[in-house]
Parts: sequence; C-alpha cells; structure tokens
Amino acid sequence: MKDRTALVTGASSGIGAVYADRLARRGHDLVLVARDKAKLEALAARVESEHGIAAEVLPADLTNAADRGKVEARLKEDSRIGVLINNAGTTVPGGFGDADLEAWEKLINLNVTAVTRLAAAVAPRFAAEGAGAIVNVASVLALAPEIFPGIYPATKSYVLTLSQSLQGELGPRGVYVQAVLPGATRTEIWTHAGRDVNTIPGLMEVGELVDAALVGFDRREPITIPPLPDAAQWEAFSGARLAMLPNFRQSHAAARYRA
Repeated sequence: MKDRTALVTGASSGIGAVYADRLARRGHDLVLVARDKAKLEALAARVESEHGIAAEVLPADLTNAADRGKVEARLKEDSRIGVLINNAGTTVPGGFGDADLEAWEKLINLNVTAVTRLAAAVAPRFAAEGAGAIVNVASVLALAPEIFPGIYPATKSYVLTLSQSLQGELGPRGVYVQAVLPGATRTEIWTHAGRDVNTIPGLMEVGELVDAALVGFDRREPITIPPLPDAAQWEAFSGARLAMLPNFRQSHAAARYRA
C-alpha cells in the first residue's frame, strides 16, 4: 500500500497528527481531515517539507452531515486513496447521573455515526479493488466499560465490534481492517473529559502509541492493543468468546433457565 494515499480524520492534533507524520514518513500522500483549517495547513506544510509527499487539506466537521458528505464523496470517488485512518473522536465529562444529552448526541455523531459512514463510503470500492486498509481507533475501554462514566466506552465498544464485523465481511475480499485500542494517551481528549492529563496514571506518549499501532498494521493484526504486555491474554479472551458461538444456536433456553 506504499503508493496509496491515506485519508486521516482528526488530523489536526494528537493521534491523527502523528499518524499523518508517520504515514508521510513512509511515503504516503495524505488527505487531512479535521475542523481546524489553520492547524491542518500547518501540518500539511510541515510533512510536505520534511517527507517530500503531497498533503491536501479537507476541513470538515464530521458531526455535520454536509461536511461529512464531502469526505464520504472523496472516499467513494478518489481511487488514489487506499488507506482510511478513522481516528476522529472525542469525549465529554459526566455520566448518567448528570447527563448532557445534547453533548452525548454530538459524541455519538462523531464517535459512531462518522466512523460508520466513512467506512461504509470506502468499503465497496476497496472490496471491488481487492485491496485497501481501514484503521478504526477504538479504546481499551471497549473491553472495560465499567471504569469510565458515561457513554464514551460504549461508543468505543461499537468501534471494536464494527471493526470485527468489517473484518469478517471484507477480509476475504482482500481488505485489511484493523482496530487499534489505545490505553490512556497524552492527547487533548483529557481536557474534553475535564481531567488534568498530568494526573492520569500509566499515560502513554502519542508517538509511542502510533508507532506501536503501525507495527500491528504491518503484521496485519485485526486487533492491536499497544499497552497490553501479554498477547496471550487477548488471545485467551478472544478464544473464549469464539468458543461460545456454537452454543448460541439453540432452539430452547438453556437448562439453567428452565429450572
């Protein structure tokens, strides 16, 4: 995929900006998507100068249907784009005891709706080509939703499940789908959550996170969990889930529910 353009969402800062830098370093041309045009232009100028690639700026608010539609159209129509980094996402403070439903709806539009629609926009073309990669940035909270209040973990659980569904459908057709599950990472998201980033234990620097995610990308891992030391733990967890599947097809409730 080295000669394919990569479209990166949430590219103005944090994980998205580092993905843009690392992919440019690998020789990918870029389409950079985020709301902040000035930050995108500064990033585009830097990676073009440092890495000798072409970087295009596509400002868009992915919670806005019209803006998102421009990005969807680009993914559908631009055959040069062979990599989608579905990174844009955010969080908001508070849980169900003090829910701001309007903020939660916007969160769902970005973390769930935009991720889904962008993947759906590019998937048919990738499948027809028998090539392409979709990288969806989720979170370890997809596996541990009880440790963080509100709906952010649920949105990231959705991203993980979406990725697994895409893997099952598109993998046999030559499309690589990766879900990346960061742990706590030094990005602006902690400000959105109302937390002081310097009080977060076990914080990973964003460059180390993206570099590890790209190792998983090169290995064609379906699920990459950069902070997890023992891959066997994930394999055991995934294996236990898969072992249950044959037992889900039953004509009657399990005996333990018929006592």
